Amino acid sequence: MSETIALPQTCGVVGGGRMGAGIAHAMLLAGSGVTVLERDADAAVGASERVERAVHASVRRGVLDDAASVLARFSCTTSVDDLAPAGLVVEAVPEDVALKTDTLTRIEGVVAGDAVIATNTSSISLDVLGAALDDPKRLVGLHFFNPVPASKLIEVVYADATDDALTERAAGWVRAMGKTPVVVRNAPGFASSRLGVAIGLEAIRMVEDGVASAADIDAAMELGYGYPMGPLKLTDIVGIDVRLGISRYLEQEIGPRFAPPQLMVDMVERGDLGRKSGRGFYEWDD
Repeated sequence: MSETIALPQTCGVVGGGRMGAGIAHAMLLAGSGVTVLERDADAAVGASERVERAVHASVRRGVLDDAASVLARFSCTTSVDDLAPAGLVVEAVPEDVALKTDTLTRIEGVVAGDAVIATNTSSISLDVLGAALDDPKRLVGLHFFNPVPASKLIEVVYADATDDALTERAAGWVRAMGKTPVVVRNAPGFASSRLGVAIGLEAIRMVEDGVASAADIDAAMELGYGYPMGPLKLTDIVGIDVRLGISRYLEQEIGPRFAPPQLMVDMVERGDLGRKSGRGFYEWDD
């Protein structure tokens, strides 16, 4: 599966947070028109601002020549009906089974019969999510990584019901976005989340046990193992609450080795969620 395949002319993204805005940005850079669906007007304004900042940053980096022509292909809406023309819609809502299944069924209710529906879930079973759809063979996983512009990887996840040709087409779309696809069979945590969370949880236990500081643990992995970013800084960027949710899901599906450390639970309870809250294992000022 080495072919690059152009994205559909019109794409949709449900959820315009940091991840959803990054997905929209990647699709815009690949040449598609993109509509982002948000829950209300205030959220739509925030999503629009995130996408616009990302596009302008691409101009400053020399990736794009002109922001205006790219942003002319972008819109943000609060009406799911505006996703109707999309040939591909990616949901990027929080990691909650009920929320994701509701989102996917809403998408299916408005898009054409040959449109592809994708989930950005980092851990939830596609079999579970697909069971809510009338046509589960058009559901595929496109697991983007945060921050999307800097990441070179997208996991393409296929379930038992996923059409084989769709898996190949999705891998081609990943290449069209300038990224590398890794094709993974549907399993709890897939490949990246299962390994990444396991390392992250052990790093948090090391902080909890006083083995070393967060900065020194990260430095050990960056300098000793060649990690581009240490596991604790990455946890801050992903969101400690997001990783807590994944940890609890994997604990349920795989076993107690994925049980979250108490330090992680305590941090989420007091609102120390990482970069998005300004404090996690590090202080953040962006």
